[in-house]
Amino acid sequence: MVQADSLSAWKALQDHHNNVGKSFVLKKEFEKDPSRFEKFSFTFDNTADGSEILFDFSKNFLTAQTLGLLVDVAKEAKIEDLRDAMFRGDKINFTEDRAVLHTALRNVTNEVVKVDGNDVMPGVNKELKHMEEFSEAIRSGEWKGYTGKPLTTIINIGIGGSDLCVPFSGSRIKADDRLGAQSWSPKHLSTTAIASRLSTSCLTLMARTWLKHSAIPIQRPPSS
Repeated sequence: MVQADSLSAWKALQDHHNNVGKSFVLKKEFEKDPSRFEKFSFTFDNTADGSEILFDFSKNFLTAQTLGLLVDVAKEAKIEDLRDAMFRGDKINFTEDRAVLHTALRNVTNEVVKVDGNDVMPGVNKELKHMEEFSEAIRSGEWKGYTGKPLTTIINIGIGGSDLCVPFSGSRIKADDRLGAQSWSPKHLSTTAIASRLSTSCLTLMARTWLKHSAIPIQRPPSS
């Protein structure tokens, strides 16, 4: 795979940054152009549920020229080809020789998604249903800790980008009035604080893939 910074379109983008980006002041751009939001935002129809999705680029450090140069980089890097390959189920994760199935997890219309000629959606739907049942059991208080008390604390161990699960899941927990729950990462708690919460805690271990070198040691049993 070609590195983005080796592309000719990237050099043009870098030159643009050196000439324009370093002196760019977002507040002044809005003052100069009151219609900046309209120019740098797009609305797309969500065919899955009939809603609309708003993409707002106006608060990013860009001009109309910047946007064009970014598109040039995407085209030269063949992003459109990679997008199509992802939806086809091609194995574009070359480090693990695997398909990238973000699309299957979000396939609410349940269209067929094939990998190696097999539809993966039945397996995906089974796991999503299991996740729903488990999370509902925690939210309702049916699933209890070892002391018989409801679980009110989620302690998440996130590997790499999966550490972002804490703020995302925390916002969802706050929206559910059935829980007086809190979501934490170990880096935010001392060992004493963790120990004091264990009887009402659910520990979650999250990783994008269990084949990552950083996740493998966690799966290994301790040596005797």
